[in-house]
Amino acid sequence: MGPFARPKTVLGSARPEWLSRWVLLSLGVGAVILAVRLQWSTAVLSRRLVRDTVLFIAVPLGLGLSYGRSIGWTINRQAIINTLVLSAFVTPFYVVGSTLPTIRTFYPMWPTSTALADFLPHSLMLLLLALATETYYRGLLCVGVREIGVKSVFISPVVYALMHTGKPPIELALSGPTDVLFGAVDYHCGSILPSVVAHGFGLVLLDWLVLNDPLWDPAVTVAALEWLPLPV
Repeated sequence: MGPFARPKTVLGSARPEWLSRWVLLSLGVGAVILAVRLQWSTAVLSRRLVRDTVLFIAVPLGLGLSYGRSIGWTINRQAIINTLVLSAFVTPFYVVGSTLPTIRTFYPMWPTSTALADFLPHSLMLLLLALATETYYRGLLCVGVREIGVKSVFISPVVYALMHTGKPPIELALSGPTDVLFGAVDYHCGSILPSVVAHGFGLVLLDWLVLNDPLWDPAVTVAALEWLPLPV
């Protein structure tokens, strides 16, 4: 089949065969979830956790269970390997990022301290937020529609980037490529475990590093990144 050939269609329908009822339903529900998310705004961490648990975990999981479909809540050998590799790859970005002035000004997003009585509950909520975020973006909108092929990796990056509006410019710039990377890794193993671990523990690490003195002089990082056309 040539590159410009018409895609195969379902018998009696003009719909491409990969665009199944499940895929259409997943994308439709995903759009509704996003619309509700945009209207349900909260700046309080505990309330955001409730919102994201309902919208990003309960609804996608309920949908998947109703239709006997997996949205990536599974663990396999490849998922464990991918988790280790992805976490090792992204950790340096969090470490370097923790020295940037714009990041240190913005984070932590919610009040906490280095006292374990404060930071441990805070960390748990961040991990749960990461689980919710990855269940929606990498679960429902990527692994959940894995049947359409690698194109599923490119469904959510634009939306994911838009959700980072208002955050430090360098984080906004990296959010789209990060979404593609996380989606590709999860797609490869059919599990959202890699992105949940890398995202969740990355958030915890970032907050901890920002709450403490920089690991090195931020001026060194700023000088190394001065070629970027955005503030760091």
